Amino acid sequence: MSTLPENDENVKYGFQRADMQSEKLAGTAIAYDRHVILCYKKHDAWPSRVESSEAHPLPKALAGALRARKNDIPVKTLLTICEGGEGEGSELCDGDVLLFPEMIKYRGLKESDIKSFVEEVIVNRKPWSAGIQETMTGSHVFVCSHSSRDKRCGYCGPILIKKFKEEAELRGLENVSVTACSHVGGHKYAGNLIIYSVRDTKVSGHWYGYVTPNDVPELLDNHIGKGEIIDRIWRYHPSILQLSFAQLAVYCLSIVCSMPPS
Repeated sequence: MSTLPENDENVKYGFQRADMQSEKLAGTAIAYDRHVILCYKKHDAWPSRVESSEAHPLPKALAGALRARKNDIPVKTLLTICEGGEGEGSELCDGDVLLFPEMIKYRGLKESDIKSFVEEVIVNRKPWSAGIQETMTGSHVFVCSHSSRDKRCGYCGPILIKKFKEEAELRGLENVSVTACSHVGGHKYAGNLIIYSVRDTKVSGHWYGYVTPNDVPELLDNHIGKGEIIDRIWRYHPSILQLSFAQLAVYCLSIVCSMPPS
């Protein structure tokens, strides 16, 4: 449990809330094959349903285009929003699109581009003719901080991001990017985060829940540094078939143990 001082918000929504670590985590995230992440504004500017908000046309248009072509998209695709920035010096700018597991970034998607982007990149899985493809490196941590959707993630997310950045700086880890993201499912498991890393030329993505600031050094040292899963807070790997037999056994056992008796 976190050593953060007690206060009303921490007890109600944070790391000391009553439902913290109250449920099994393995298998609690949805399965998908490809993650599309749109960089867009700051997390405190997102409404509860940012992907369907008339006030936010870019994410609304992209989400609508993906829904419209759902039957044509060859793999199960998940859309998430993450924080963007303004200006050419920003690592992630509004309109940038990140693709995992490909570890590809396209800069500056506009509403007028969405039809061609979805057709070429998402449906046909080809490079986007209107954009420059950039290859991403390092590890990428996306922390749910969607405060307008749920106060638990709104409280836990920013604290975890701050802790990740502090601990990464202490370790001199310049190749770890930490960014706030929108709803990923399972607010009751806050703090929620997803880590994408490259290891042995393969990209792996892992979901974690009930993460506290005390877990951050272990995630940096063991998960990102050594490729080891932290079982007690592990929610899911998008592709179960890529896991080792030992990891798969943990996953299956957790599912069986969490099933109600027949």
